Amino acid sequence: MTVEVRESGETGESGESGESGGSGRSGPCGDRSRVARRALLGAGGLAALAAGGAVLTGSGAGARSGERRPAAVVPFHGPYQAGILTRRQPYAHLAALDLGPGTDRARAAALMRAWTGAAERMSRGEPPAGGGSGADGDTGVALGAGPAALTATFGFGAGLFDRLGLVAARPEALAPLPAFTDDRLDPARSGGDLFVQVGADDPFAAVHALRTLQRLARGVARTRWVMSGFTRPPGAASCEAASREAASGTHRNLMGQLDGTANPAPAEDPAQRTRILVTGPDAPAWLAGGSYVVVRRIRMLLDTWEGLPVHHREEAVGRRVADGAPLSGGTERTPVDLDAARPDGVPAIAANAHIRLAAPRTNAGATMLRRGWSYYDGLRSDGTPDAGLLFVAWQADPRTGFVPVQRRLSGGDALGRYTEHETSALFAVPGGAAPGEYVGQRLLEG
Repeated sequence: MTVEVRESGETGESGESGESGGSGRSGPCGDRSRVARRALLGAGGLAALAAGGAVLTGSGAGARSGERRPAAVVPFHGPYQAGILTRRQPYAHLAALDLGPGTDRARAAALMRAWTGAAERMSRGEPPAGGGSGADGDTGVALGAGPAALTATFGFGAGLFDRLGLVAARPEALAPLPAFTDDRLDPARSGGDLFVQVGADDPFAAVHALRTLQRLARGVARTRWVMSGFTRPPGAASCEAASREAASGTHRNLMGQLDGTANPAPAEDPAQRTRILVTGPDAPAWLAGGSYVVVRRIRMLLDTWEGLPVHHREEAVGRRVADGAPLSGGTERTPVDLDAARPDGVPAIAANAHIRLAAPRTNAGATMLRRGWSYYDGLRSDGTPDAGLLFVAWQADPRTGFVPVQRRLSGGDALGRYTEHETSALFAVPGGAAPGEYVGQRLLEG
């Protein structure tokens, strides 16, 4: 079922328009506004339903007089944190913070309690301190944005366990990632004690949430690095592209390729959640329903890539640019046939094509849920674009997810000559918090 936001703020199944005429937004593919709303809460709406119980819709808190627009609320509380199985929002900020000198477990717990309370309120479109503009240092920059499908997701780095005397509780899977042959890592923009992922449909809501969390951390933790990313907002694409992206969850990256086609679908197939979320009787109580996230900043060498013939770019990836279909044939969602050959006997998917080396079949079934965003940070000192992908991958265990896949890609991936891995971090993400609890409570008070 596709959840659709109507002008009145109600929800219904697709096919029931609930629209009044005369919007001026109709086109050859049908009502553009309806496509935008399907993109907003379509396949990703299912993910949000799974992540928090429901997507609530309304008229949009703070909307301008006379303007009617949908407002999506992704519930903060639930068995696992929002922002993992939730559909990817178009605006995101990723940040790592380091605990300050003298920060003990009690102060860390107070910070997580404050973060939880602020995130819960902001996810409903409310001021973070429960007051109006100016309350507790809030500037009101997000007033009028509404809930904007805002999510804030929190994680813990390995260093936090050392600093808080919780070494015995540190899971083995949080061990440092191994070095890979194509790494060009900047230590200042890697690692961290605390992780924050903020996503939203509105850029002001997203940056406001990040600034709020940073402000609440003053005196307890300092920001180590921040990375900001984007993807196409719902409704910004053509009708055809919007329908495809809403149905598949894919998006185009700055190389022009559809990204995320082979992602698992844990919102639709609960059995796949065991590959993404930490489950089982052996999981620590604080980590049950949680996950591990790998964050990599991958710069794309666009000046070189853009000068390549289309067929070269497609062969390096293993998919067509136009529709994301594998070169072995079919449509975007057709399973890749790694055994297919062209009429001349040459493999349809090259031996070093990205999708061959990353395929679960060639990596003992290794699976990750990728929710990356593009970034463009201007030019580097040499005049080349500082642009690429913020790779965000969720898995139940990085030792059986990210690590084997990256080992296979490292040094052999055809895309490797056009990318550089500049930053890397791994965090354990606690399970969700019930109402009245804060994220990480079972670890920090256990």
